[in-house]
Amino acid sequence: MAGIIQIVGVMDQDEADLLVKAGVHQLGFPFGLSVHREDISENAAAAIIRSLKPPASAVLITYLSEAEKILELCRRIGTTKVQLHGYISVEEILRLNSRAPDLTVIKSLIVKENNYAELENCVLSFSPYVDGFITDTYDPATGACGATGKTHNWDISRRLVNISPRPVILAGGLNPGNVHRAIVHVRPAGIDAHTGVEGPHGRKDPDLVKAFVREATRAFSQLEYKKDGSSPI
Repeated sequence: MAGIIQIVGVMDQDEADLLVKAGVHQLGFPFGLSVHREDISENAAAAIIRSLKPPASAVLITYLSEAEKILELCRRIGTTKVQLHGYISVEEILRLNSRAPDLTVIKSLIVKENNYAELENCVLSFSPYVDGFITDTYDPATGACGATGKTHNWDISRRLVNISPRPVILAGGLNPGNVHRAIVHVRPAGIDAHTGVEGPHGRKDPDLVKAFVREATRAFSQLEYKKDGSSPI
């Protein structure tokens, strides 16, 4: 998980094709949400996921917190990667691991005002049981833990990258204009965008997507990675 470019909120097959052609590695499909509406149906997502060919892959993004429900949803849409944005206990992560050992599990770290100590404890508690983390922005106005279109204090994400034994993806308000600066500052293993590459009607804008991938790729090329390729140094 090094130099990963992830874009979330695929609306249909045309958007998926656009993202893959532009060089996006992971396409995110949000389901089981507590705040935002879902972009497409599970059946439509499953059809898109079946069409993906390596190196492109899909990741389920969900607020579900029970292992069985998470696994059922993964199976329905056909993905082997899941990004957990809601509260979930270590015990449920262990159930995920035992029932689906090949499932890639990414745990969210939601940056709020003055909650670094909580995030640090989360990294220490969950790192033995997950494959990676993603930092994202909390919106106190809506209660959303991601897809806010807002950045957070990148110093916090940089500190979490430094202490985490697992790869860390950076999300939160990223767009073509700030992604290079964000990568160079935070030095994450990957980045994630949603609203920052969309036009005024909520569709992915081809020019914004291409520019985002170009700037992210340029920034990642400037980072030096550990020998295992897992994270920058």
